[in-house]
Amino acid sequence: MDFISKMERKFGRFAIPNLTAWLIGVYAVGYLIYYLANPLLYYLYLEPYMIFHYGQVWRLVTWIFTPPSASNIFVVLIMMLFYYSIGTNLENTWGAFRYNLYLIGGMLFTLIGAIVMYFALGQPVLLGGYFSTYYINTSIFLAFAVLYPNMQVLLYFIIPIKIKWLAYLYGAYLIYDIITANIVGKVAIVVSMLNFLIFFLLVLKRKKSGIYGNYKSYNSQRARRDFKRDFNKRFNEGSFGGNTGSFNRGRQQVTKHKCAICGRTENDGDELEFRFCSKCNGNYEYCQDHLFTHVHRK
Repeated sequence: MDFISKMERKFGRFAIPNLTAWLIGVYAVGYLIYYLANPLLYYLYLEPYMIFHYGQVWRLVTWIFTPPSASNIFVVLIMMLFYYSIGTNLENTWGAFRYNLYLIGGMLFTLIGAIVMYFALGQPVLLGGYFSTYYINTSIFLAFAVLYPNMQVLLYFIIPIKIKWLAYLYGAYLIYDIITANIVGKVAIVVSMLNFLIFFLLVLKRKKSGIYGNYKSYNSQRARRDFKRDFNKRFNEGSFGGNTGSFNRGRQQVTKHKCAICGRTENDGDELEFRFCSKCNGNYEYCQDHLFTHVHRK
């Protein structure tokens, strides 16, 4: 069992469910301030100088209210709906705890980066324009693109395009920003994207070790064919355990998790992870190999 799984078992009950909705609500408040009381927006920025010299400790939290981008109200609504959709999908895929860890981790990296940068510069400089939630939102999108690269969206509600091509465009734009930004801007981008970089490295590691396989295969016809062939083979061989059994026949042991398709439990490997499906009618739990390939039970 990996470190994050151990943390989830110990602290998972403290995870905030539907965190994306809370984040969108925070952005909505920030946009209201932007449009109705714009001068107040400055007092929300993450400014370490104001925190340490004037005791404005609320800035440690209120910078999250700063809108990631300012545009007309129509674009803002579309942006919030889009991020609500991908954020909710990420939470359904990972579970509330891991999504909390990813999102809040990005915020903590940004906060720490701003404070470290302030002391490293050694002079009273304002950093609020650099450290914001903009790149944290980008990290949410890129994580979604890694998990669902072939999902298609309508660009400007007209042009069908796969998520992965938008991710490549975002990546190129990030590289351009890093190259052209000053030292403060470079640090702000890197620390805000650290959560995604860690996640991406973990994905590569798990792909090489075969723990999760290729994320693309969840939506591919080949994965469904392999699943059906494997399921039929095991069903015909009678290799599924009973109510308290596991993947190996004849093994009778009460377990905490059990896949409703293949019957594997946590005793069949520390690398296995289990999730309940919110679309199935009933409490059906699946392993990572069958979470995205099973037929929903109504």
